[in-house]
Amino acid sequence: MGMSLNSGGHLTHGAKPTFSGKYFNVIQYEVNPETFLIDYDKLQEQALEFKPRMIIAGASAYPRIIDFKRFRQIVDKVNEELKNNVSKESEEFEQKKCYLVVDMAHIAGLVATKLHPSPFPFADVVTSTTHKTLRGTRGGIILTNSEKLIQKINKAVFPGIQGGPLEHLIAAKAVCFGEALKPEFKDYQEQVIKNAKVLADTLINNGFNLVTGGTDNHLVLLDLRNSAITGLELEQRLHSVGITTNKNAIPFDTEKKTITSGVRLGVPALTTRGMKEEQMKNIADLITDVAFHYEDSKDYVKAKVKSLCESFPLDRV
Repeated sequence: MGMSLNSGGHLTHGAKPTFSGKYFNVIQYEVNPETFLIDYDKLQEQALEFKPRMIIAGASAYPRIIDFKRFRQIVDKVNEELKNNVSKESEEFEQKKCYLVVDMAHIAGLVATKLHPSPFPFADVVTSTTHKTLRGTRGGIILTNSEKLIQKINKAVFPGIQGGPLEHLIAAKAVCFGEALKPEFKDYQEQVIKNAKVLADTLINNGFNLVTGGTDNHLVLLDLRNSAITGLELEQRLHSVGITTNKNAIPFDTEKKTITSGVRLGVPALTTRGMKEEQMKNIADLITDVAFHYEDSKDYVKAKVKSLCESFPLDRV
């Protein structure tokens, strides 16, 4: 079971075009249609009905805290029902047992600084990229406290899918993890959350609808269904003035995946450059101009974006 793409899940959580959707029988869970928050009760109903081998927690476009403890409780209930039918010590139980896998790729930096609840000790396996909020090189990590599982994972990685290690990425990851241990890394993550909240609040004040009405983490998801613009159109307009975003499906989106009714905004890169609350307000105003007054404001916004980037240059990061 994995969160559907429309509800904020990742492609690899069972979306039909990907390997996970093609090779496995995937049941996808949705957010609540009114609150757009994860519907844990409905998720539990589905899990008890279908008894999956794996439940994936984590998201690609979900701006709220994820309750990993609740996920663990759901997985445990599935396994309790299984134990009623087969012996816990039997081979059949091991073949049917449900595992909790957490994909914390987007929130790893927040987890590392305890600004988002940790998936441990609740998850059987945790996966993550080492960029995004962890702010390291492009790459990935797989974590588990199970000796049995790590042996299987190691064999799957090598010789299963990998021929040789990339030492330069291993070294870069070590630097990334070293930075995450420093006190200033927590200061950075705290500023990420502050920036995201100010960006969200300003966009709301400017007339935008936001999925879930705000954010608890590093990202903001615009809901453009009541606007005269699609996600694709806003993405392209913003790109033309120097603001990089991506169109994104929103819960129960009626637009095609190539069009979408949403745009996803993230603040970690801006925060790394040294931008704070004042700049988030300015950026929200610029996005508003592009969305609602594009032809009249595009040249002005482009100049403002250039000036803002020059004030926070990459060479001082």
